[in-house]
Amino acid sequence: MIMDSENLGIEYESELHEECGVFGVYDFDGDDIAATIYYGLFALQHRGQESCGIAVSDTKGPKGKVISHKDMGLANEVFDEETIDRLKGNIGVGHVRYSTAGSSTRENAQPLVLNYAKGILALAHNGNLINAPKLREELSYTGAIFQTTIDSEVIAYYIARERLKTHSAEEAVANAMGIIEGACSLIVMSPRKLIGARDALGFKPLCIGRRGNTYMLSSETCAFDAVGAEFVRDVLPGEVVTITPDGIASNMTAHKDRCSRCIFEYIYFARPDSFIDGVSVYGSRIMAGRILAKEHPVDADLVVGVPESGNVAALGYSMESGIPYGIAFIKNSYVGRTFIKPKQSQRETSVRIKLNVLKEAVAGKRIVMIDDSIVRGTTSARIVKMLKDAGAAEVHVRISSPPFMHPCYFGTDVPSDDQLIAHDHTVEQIRGFIGADSLGYIPAKRLGELIEGGADYCDACFTGKYPIIPPDCDIRGEYEK
Repeated sequence: MIMDSENLGIEYESELHEECGVFGVYDFDGDDIAATIYYGLFALQHRGQESCGIAVSDTKGPKGKVISHKDMGLANEVFDEETIDRLKGNIGVGHVRYSTAGSSTRENAQPLVLNYAKGILALAHNGNLINAPKLREELSYTGAIFQTTIDSEVIAYYIARERLKTHSAEEAVANAMGIIEGACSLIVMSPRKLIGARDALGFKPLCIGRRGNTYMLSSETCAFDAVGAEFVRDVLPGEVVTITPDGIASNMTAHKDRCSRCIFEYIYFARPDSFIDGVSVYGSRIMAGRILAKEHPVDADLVVGVPESGNVAALGYSMESGIPYGIAFIKNSYVGRTFIKPKQSQRETSVRIKLNVLKEAVAGKRIVMIDDSIVRGTTSARIVKMLKDAGAAEVHVRISSPPFMHPCYFGTDVPSDDQLIAHDHTVEQIRGFIGADSLGYIPAKRLGELIEGGADYCDACFTGKYPIIPPDCDIRGEYEK
């Protein structure tokens, strides 16, 4: 049965997004670190393209003086050499962000800088809190005035409140982490300390790096490579680390016996040159391709990946199947925030602007096309059509994740049930809609093989088995990070 997007009730935009990346630096020698943060954010740009910011302080200067700059756009749009030179300081934190429609504003850009009774804090957050509305309401009734619609501000308020009752900023962070629920990888800059924290289930990654006497915190290890630093270790789920010239102190009071790492970090979000909790993202995607080749073999002439996240899985499929790996798509890497989306009558143009097919590579051939996911199906349909218009004899689609069946409440932009094509349509129906000759997904039961047989990962968007009770209603459009 062939279906169109109207009778499926599907909207056009069908890309997934991670909702941010964080990067912090502390140079014990006292050198300025804004440029290092900028290059770290540049390496994390794939985690958020709508806004970014940097906040820095001088640990030998006036205590509590923070200089910051943030705005809408990519890192190279927001910062220039003059702006970086103005950000004088040897400790700082940076952030790149993606948001859903309606909350993409400069006010919601991070880092957040908070003045309070004990001084000043700068904060950058990755993840979503499921109890943000409740906490926000409680704070509002005690006099808090919010300047943003992001739950990161809720975290900042609770850290400030706890700091009034504790002896140190890191103790306040640990107490606040015990109050919030959901996904939270956090970097906090206090006047003399760089603090990193990860929620008890470890939904989102956070790791520690070092370059000489400079220590760093990052969402991914690839940012360390970009600035010439070496990976030290991951921040553990439930851990709060405090970086000072005296070393790295660890608070494990929130640590639990289980964790729920986001499996989609390995499938899509993280860069393939990163390691997440000791597991190679590149290796995970190779394994995904191998699993697809075993589960869904097909006679074909060429295996291709949809850039960028489909490329490595396609290589894995080729390795396992023996079908040659090739390049079928040329990606325009310069489609940034300011890209003007075509009108409704020109919908297909936006896909063609981002991707173009190498006709010589696919004409007359049976193609296996590997992609990381199908959300609403509209983009997949257009890419399949592009291949067939270029002369492909057959297009067999293989997806390196299971079908999306449920929304994510922990910082991944997986939308509500009614916007997920797999929620109420069979694989065969989806195949017909996207125009593929065959369609196959990775079985959910094999996801653990992507992380070297490891357990304790979150696959709720595929299975509906949430590691913590989800909110009663979908509040992500108003309170997302």
